[in-house]
Amino acid sequence: MNLLLLAPEDFLTPDLVRISSRRHRHLLEILQAGPGQPLRAGLLNGKLGSAQIVAQTPEQTTLRVALNDPPPPPAPLTLLLALPRPKAFRRLLQGVTAFGIKRIILLNTARVDKSYWQSPFLAQDALREQLLLGLEQARDTLLPEVLLCPRFRPFVEDKLPQLAAGSLRLLAHPGSALPCPGAVAGAVTLAIGPEGGFVPFEVELLSAQGFAAVHLGVRPLRVETAVPALLGRLLAF
Repeated sequence: MNLLLLAPEDFLTPDLVRISSRRHRHLLEILQAGPGQPLRAGLLNGKLGSAQIVAQTPEQTTLRVALNDPPPPPAPLTLLLALPRPKAFRRLLQGVTAFGIKRIILLNTARVDKSYWQSPFLAQDALREQLLLGLEQARDTLLPEVLLCPRFRPFVEDKLPQLAAGSLRLLAHPGSALPCPGAVAGAVTLAIGPEGGFVPFEVELLSAQGFAAVHLGVRPLRVETAVPALLGRLLAF
């Protein structure tokens, strides 16, 4: 936990908060933080700053906070991601959030196992848990938007044109002719397929919406490797 992320309901007064459960246990057991110790803190979807522990019991921690700094700017990239395997998905969601991505669109494609859409990890509470962990890792407060799109063609034809308007549109696809550009200035919409990539029909639909197919080299990569590699290459930090 690189940031103590606070919710509005944690506040007792404008500068006093009380936490329990996971965050309290992390302070107590992992950070071994006690009264008087300063911490980095932030309000969900709000400002960053500092906190100092003023009281602690086995069940809860009370802190005084001063939140005056803006969160880091969002990454100018929208991620279209074929729904990954559930176990990999949790790690990916945390990592993508830590990169500062604020719009994540999960797609159903021909090579996505249909059972993935029944995963309990797609429940709103489960998604939120992973997003919060990613924010804590990156010292960020702005919660990403996650959209579930189980119908590929209607999404690409009806909704994607507006979502991708004004952005550089890239399709990560093994075997394509163009290498992925680096440190792109401006907005990007990036589509990443499942293991094995998009099928030709899906590539055609995305190409018709202005997506250029790019590659990361001759070696096929797992999705959990390709996603951070692409984001690190595209984003100009």
